[in-house]
Amino acid sequence: MEARLEGDVLVIGGGLAGGVAALRAAELGCRVLLCTSGEPATAWAQGGVVFRGPGDPESLVADILKAGCDLNNEAAVRLVAERGPTLVREWLLERFGVPFDQGPDGAHELVLEAAHSSHRILHAKDSSGAAVQRALDARIAAEPRIRRFHGHLVDLLVTNRHDVRPARAYAASHVAGAYIFDPKSGGVRPVLAKSVVLATGGYSRLYLHATGPASSRGDGIAAAHRAGARTQHLEYVQFHPTALFTKEGPRRLLTEALRGAGARLLDDSGKEFVDALAPRDVVARAIHEEMLRSGTSHVWLDLRSIPKLRSHFPWVCGKLAEHGFDPERDLVPVVPAAHYTLGGVWTDLEARTSLPGLFAAGEVACTGLHGANRLASTSLLEALVFGERAGESASRAALEELDFEALPWRPETGRLDPALLQQDWQILRQTLWNYVGLVRSPRRLARAERLLVELRSEIESFYNRTALSEELVSLRHAVIVANLVLYAALRNPRSLGVHYLRPDEASE
Repeated sequence: MEARLEGDVLVIGGGLAGGVAALRAAELGCRVLLCTSGEPATAWAQGGVVFRGPGDPESLVADILKAGCDLNNEAAVRLVAERGPTLVREWLLERFGVPFDQGPDGAHELVLEAAHSSHRILHAKDSSGAAVQRALDARIAAEPRIRRFHGHLVDLLVTNRHDVRPARAYAASHVAGAYIFDPKSGGVRPVLAKSVVLATGGYSRLYLHATGPASSRGDGIAAAHRAGARTQHLEYVQFHPTALFTKEGPRRLLTEALRGAGARLLDDSGKEFVDALAPRDVVARAIHEEMLRSGTSHVWLDLRSIPKLRSHFPWVCGKLAEHGFDPERDLVPVVPAAHYTLGGVWTDLEARTSLPGLFAAGEVACTGLHGANRLASTSLLEALVFGERAGESASRAALEELDFEALPWRPETGRLDPALLQQDWQILRQTLWNYVGLVRSPRRLARAERLLVELRSEIESFYNRTALSEELVSLRHAVIVANLVLYAALRNPRSLGVHYLRPDEASE
């Protein structure tokens, strides 16, 4: 059995939300354990972060509500719009010193992105997230109250389920840590804490085409659901319109700042078929319909008229060059891809979930900020605002003593057939993409239900008798979240935002 770890606050996830939560809890005197697993989505963010523009915060509130189809939690929208710019200045500019782009006068450049009504976005070229992540990691490494370690979330520890004393089954439920898988040793150890912050990201990589890192598998949502936490709006999955299409390899996001700078979307005949500055879901569906109409596997993104393309978008130009494209001369093939998941573990404005002792921030959480669709460059802002709040709330919860003695992990020894593992991942991703994806219908959702319910039963069966691996832990999380997404979609007959039901089939 692996030796257990103990701290005041356990933060799971090392992106902006988790990192700020850990730093804030440490500032408040807590002993913080920070568990990281793979590259966080923050590092992949090409777009920037909302700062401030003319008429803000009211103008920003209006833009977020419009993008979210008024399904938003307006209290969360106002909190982020009013508090966010102050935290951008305090954390990203002053504490972290993120090198956002500046103009000739030394002032930070504010740019326009799709569906924004004014120039209000800070950028570090087209690699804003990577710049934020580097600065964040440096601050975490310098904080002595934070102990960082690598591992994968298996399950949350809950006082009335995982205590060695049988009588504790009658106690009130409280999250008291997590079982963490160590890929180096292959063992699982309990990590005990008085409060836990989930910052594990979203679940876009459950789809066949996705722009996020491998860590975006829904781990935190699955673990929170098994522990009894409330989830919300899981049917709302945002697809980015422009991911680089290649026959092999991942779909790399081509930032929508390109469209804000003048890029156009063209069909096979070279004709522009959609307003490039329309909201993401509108553009993505237009591409989808054009591909179906023409029978093509992609459409074209025209970057040739963008001024200073190479200096403003060096990452994009470099990535295109790796695949043999010269964006100043060539049209670039693009397809939609799952990009950002709007739903997650429900939280209030203090980042509290429905379970005592459990907090959540970032893409894993559903604060209601985004509603039925997300306004560009608000994800890092949300992570910052609610990451700080999660750290503060978790620190207050850590002042209470917990009466808890964790059950040791009981390992299984069965061998897993890698062919079955790969096949299950393929079925899951194909099913979500084809039937619970960009365009849905009652018939498609019904077929997905038949496939995913059986798949969950099969995976749970061999999970219970097989030695753990990172892949098996992730697959178990993934199939649970896939079913949650499916049933959220089945329960919602209203076509709104990124939950789009085909009108011709919805009435059948």
